[in-house]
Amino acid sequence: MLSIHGLPHSACDGVTRRKVLTAGAGLFGLSLPQLLAAQTISQPSARAKSVIFMMLFGGPSQLETFDLKPDAPEQIRGPFRPVACRTPDLLISEHLPRLAEVSDKYCIIRNFSHSFNDHSGGGHYLQTGKRWHVPVGGGFSPTPKDWPSIGSVVEYTDQQQAGLSAELPAYMVLPNSLGALQEKGQYPRPGEHAGWLGPRYNPLTTSVPKRSLQDNPYWRDCSDDELSFQIADLKAPDDVSATRLQRRQSLLQQFDFQVKNFEQSKTTDGFDAFRQRAFSLMTSPRTRAALDIRKESDQLRDLYGRHLFGQSALMARRLVEAGVRYVTVHYDCVDGYSWDSHRNSDDVRRHLLPTFDQACAALLADLEDRGLLSETLVVAVGEMGRTPKANPQWGRDHWSTLFSGLIAGAGIPGGTLHGASDKDAAYPLDTPVRPEALAATVYYAMGIDPELRVLNAENRPVPIVEDGVPVSSLWGSAG
Repeated sequence: MLSIHGLPHSACDGVTRRKVLTAGAGLFGLSLPQLLAAQTISQPSARAKSVIFMMLFGGPSQLETFDLKPDAPEQIRGPFRPVACRTPDLLISEHLPRLAEVSDKYCIIRNFSHSFNDHSGGGHYLQTGKRWHVPVGGGFSPTPKDWPSIGSVVEYTDQQQAGLSAELPAYMVLPNSLGALQEKGQYPRPGEHAGWLGPRYNPLTTSVPKRSLQDNPYWRDCSDDELSFQIADLKAPDDVSATRLQRRQSLLQQFDFQVKNFEQSKTTDGFDAFRQRAFSLMTSPRTRAALDIRKESDQLRDLYGRHLFGQSALMARRLVEAGVRYVTVHYDCVDGYSWDSHRNSDDVRRHLLPTFDQACAALLADLEDRGLLSETLVVAVGEMGRTPKANPQWGRDHWSTLFSGLIAGAGIPGGTLHGASDKDAAYPLDTPVRPEALAATVYYAMGIDPELRVLNAENRPVPIVEDGVPVSSLWGSAG
């Protein structure tokens, strides 16, 4: 949400980081635009115009999704069985039948791995490519020292080239900031923000609140009144009730009302460039059109699923079609468990797998039908996997040593597998794909040099990814 978790960066004499950054580039005989251009020229052309990153927060089990082990001992193999699909040697869960039908459109990476066995830290790691500076168990929430998310770096490179004049942001987050729906919202999670790069590069984030503390909109159909995808900072004034807003006749009226209120409440001193840009984006006809999900047919909306994840996936497609370059779609841990299936696998079977299956399969088919899959990179992954050994109710604990994920589009051949795990889905059998490599791969696909250097909070040039090499073999011989 336009939440600003970073701090303004300035030198001791009050000079801003932006001025220092420009000056720093000049020290090497290049202006910043020239420096960026020099780095860009040496790169191959971008394979992806846009990225849709589906964050399955909590840690889906590899043994219940894309790496089943039907021949393992009973306590390991779990209660689910593989189902036939279009990919040789892919053992996909019977509760992902729609994704099984379209497995020729994606690749499964079976050897993701890292050692930060923690939700907040793992979420930061997967979305930034950088290990979180807060130790395991040392905190939950974003800090100004966090590494910039991949989306924030995309926003940064776009702003360096085009300034703040674009009608659409480069980076958006749907349907809420991660953690906003978890219990009372007391656990905002790191990973999606700009961190030390500065709040100017934070995502533009929508807000779709839940009805009550016990409500989980990911597991039920949502009404159009709920799915207004309002920008979180553009709230109604205190003297206007939510009921009155919901009774307005159209999304456009709600939208116009928010914009009018926001414009009336701004002040000269507090209205910085970041919020000015947010306001400009909200008044842009392209933004207004893209955020109106009612423009989609009922048939297509039903195909995605009327639950929050399905409608957010559809909104992500609308946004990339309109020109947004990086969209994160969170599947949040609303009840404190969800994908974090310590207790049992009941919710995994009843809710999580069916809603993910419906939304992701529809997204891939829809992108392909519109000619967008070839230029859109789709990633669906959690921050960790689950332990091979289950409890008697088929619950599993944290296991970041091995997990699986889906990657598709941008020229990556479908119907393929990358990497393999051992007989118990506990350890990679080959070189693991670490978060650094995932980040470098996304940058590579977007035509951004993974070794691009930006000034950090100490005004030292650092690469956006440290020790990360793109997994170019995902593209086969064309990589």
